[in-house]
This record gives sequence, structure tokens and C-alpha cells, in this order.
Amino acid sequence: MTILLSCLLFFNLLCFLLFALDKRKAQRAQRRISEKTLHLATLPGAAPGAWAAIFLLHHKNRKAAFWGVTLVLTLLQGAALYFTLPYLQAQL
Repeated sequence: MTILLSCLLFFNLLCFLLFALDKRKAQRAQRRISEKTLHLATLPGAAPGAWAAIFLLHHKNRKAAFWGVTLVLTLLQGAALYFTLPYLQAQL
């Protein structure tokens, strides 16, 4: 369980930093990180990191399509957590 939580923390931090890097590149008019890459970074349980970046950094907060995909990924991660958590608790 500790390994799982450590991995989730790592992926969330990585996702947040990727969003921050993209924001910085946007401010400097440099080549950006694609939205597809940002969504792929969100995929492995990093929705909280993505939402933290969206709200704290005010990055991608005006793009409804981006929000929609991020919301779907969040719901999928929530469902996966809901269905796997009882199994993980039974293993303890």
C-alpha cells in the first residue's frame, strides 16, 4: 500500500510539474507541451495533480474541451479507486 501511495504521489507531482513547465513555455512564447501529453500525464492516477495545476497556476482553465477530458479521466480514476480499494484493503 505504501508503494502504491508513493507512486501516486510521484505521478501527481510529475503531472503538476509538467503543467507548470507548459505554462512557463506559454509565457515565454516557446514550443509548448501538447495537450495529448498533458492528458497522458494525467492518466496514471494524477488527476489531483492536474486539477491543482489548473486551479493554482491558472493554466488551461479557459479551455472547455481540455476540462472535459480531464473530468472524464478524473471520473475514470475515481471509479477505478472505488472498485479496487476494497480489494486492496482485503490484502492488508
